[in-house]
Amino acid sequence: MFHGALTALVTPFRDGVVDAPALRDHIEWQIQSGIDGLVPCGSTGESATLTHAEHDSVIKLTIEQVRKRVPVIAGTGSNSTAEAIRLTAAAREMGADGALLLSPYYNKPTQDGIYRHYKTIAATVDLPLFVYNIPGRTASNILPETMARLAEIKNIVGIKEATGSMDQSSDILKMCGDRIAIMSGDDSLTLPLIALGAKGVISTCSNVVPREMHDLAAAALAGDFANAREIHFRLLPLIRSLFVETNPIPVKQALAFMGKCANELRMPLVPMTAGPAEKLRAAMKEIRLV
Repeated sequence: MFHGALTALVTPFRDGVVDAPALRDHIEWQIQSGIDGLVPCGSTGESATLTHAEHDSVIKLTIEQVRKRVPVIAGTGSNSTAEAIRLTAAAREMGADGALLLSPYYNKPTQDGIYRHYKTIAATVDLPLFVYNIPGRTASNILPETMARLAEIKNIVGIKEATGSMDQSSDILKMCGDRIAIMSGDDSLTLPLIALGAKGVISTCSNVVPREMHDLAAAALAGDFANAREIHFRLLPLIRSLFVETNPIPVKQALAFMGKCANELRMPLVPMTAGPAEKLRAAMKEIRLV
């Protein structure tokens, strides 16, 4: 069920509130463009500044709009195990196909604390769970040995691996084998990680180029590496431009350039500065997005 290119959805805002019509349109465009799945309320969706009511409403809207055409993996992570359970249980009740849970941030738990966090959630909520490892945001790294322990738990089915380390990803693939689906958390590493055995990518870039990211993942998964490399190199300048400032600042700017949503973020995130924004526009022009 979980493979290919899945979009870590932005959350459009207008005048300080969630722009539901823009989100529905964005979801529909993603599906019509061939995307393989959708992930609302992750880092790209500014989940950290959504209220609990907004968080639930964005997941519910996504599930309703998708109508089972592609899998929906709801972002339900928290640095509080109890809160993560509540969010995950709510997503299950709404009909999500899975949940993506950020490793606990700020607390800096030990490896055993991380293991128990996920084990407790998995034992409490009967839903396929993805671990999300992004040390740059959480201040702790889920080691491959810990991931191998988590892979023994029945409903932990995958990991979004966003350390940027090919060595760590290689160790996870070697230790876990086919017990879990490894998804790249870095757009630029989609191709090399699939070559090693990953199942796809949970992508920021696909908010802007869903068809191209689908085609890249599909070609790589089919072993058509010549085609996958061509798409990879064509998208690389855009991918780099989308991460010159904190995600999702550039992707919101890119979507605003395309007329897909307002260039509005939740404080403390602020709109992209002028110089990088012009470089982003130039990268988008290169592949005829604007």
